[in-house]
Amino acid sequence: MTATATAPGSASARESAAAPVYRPRRFTLSNAGLYVVVLVLSLFFLFPIYLIFLIGFTPQSYTLFAARPPLIPPALTWVNLQTGLSVSSTPFLPSMYFSLEVAFFVGALAVLIGIPTAYGLAKLGSRLAYGLTTVLFVVNMLPSITIAIPISVVFIKIGLYGTAISIGLAQELLALPVTVFLLVGAFQGLPRDLENQARVDGAGRFRAVYGNLVPLVRPALVAAFLLSWMLSWDESTFALILYNPAASATLPVNIFLSFTGRGSPVVGVAFSCIATIPVIILTVFLQKYLKGEDLAAGVRG
Repeated sequence: MTATATAPGSASARESAAAPVYRPRRFTLSNAGLYVVVLVLSLFFLFPIYLIFLIGFTPQSYTLFAARPPLIPPALTWVNLQTGLSVSSTPFLPSMYFSLEVAFFVGALAVLIGIPTAYGLAKLGSRLAYGLTTVLFVVNMLPSITIAIPISVVFIKIGLYGTAISIGLAQELLALPVTVFLLVGAFQGLPRDLENQARVDGAGRFRAVYGNLVPLVRPALVAAFLLSWMLSWDESTFALILYNPAASATLPVNIFLSFTGRGSPVVGVAFSCIATIPVIILTVFLQKYLKGEDLAAGVRG
């Protein structure tokens, strides 16, 4: 048998020196505790979702009107969901459309304003940039109701009370600091020579930023849009204070009102399960743009 030598600079040598292929961790007695912890945490977070499904799709005689509601549904029903999807009897379906309109407005506006804001802060240096970004989070530190009341007075005076624009602008106070925080780190992770080379080649500042830098921070942009969208989708304080009974309300507001005397609680619970569908669709659609190692927008060689 003859041994074949491999040249140090050959292709086979480079392949043998490549990083090892990741292999899934196998179950052994030594890591059994890790699997137990993961299982317990998964059950802890999934159990409330299971209870929502149980209440929403089980007859009321086994849930609200039972002394001891069972954890395993003895029967399932679609009555609660059909009532929630009926536009003539409940406002859940129109409010879902209204929430989608507000959420996409908040996400798009957060990215639109966050790009130039984060770019300007990134030019100031890390310490000063994050110091000013922390100031933006002051609004998040205050109770939302103390901010929503004076804002609602302003919107009443200018005729925007209860509209998607007024609710979206109010929620933007919470979404914009998160967007700026993510994008500042993304822009700071880019080499400064990229913009300088674009300027030397004759590109203006607008083209250098939006044509060269912004495509490189796409993962951070997607993450910022998704977080802003989900924040608006779940937010209820601003939406409730700015709620105009003569117009549409967001989905969290109508679900809240179903538990406070208007409507049926089980119908609200059943429709809250349907409300998770847009979140799942948007997350699955955008997750291909989200890569953990790229959220800092560093350029890899």
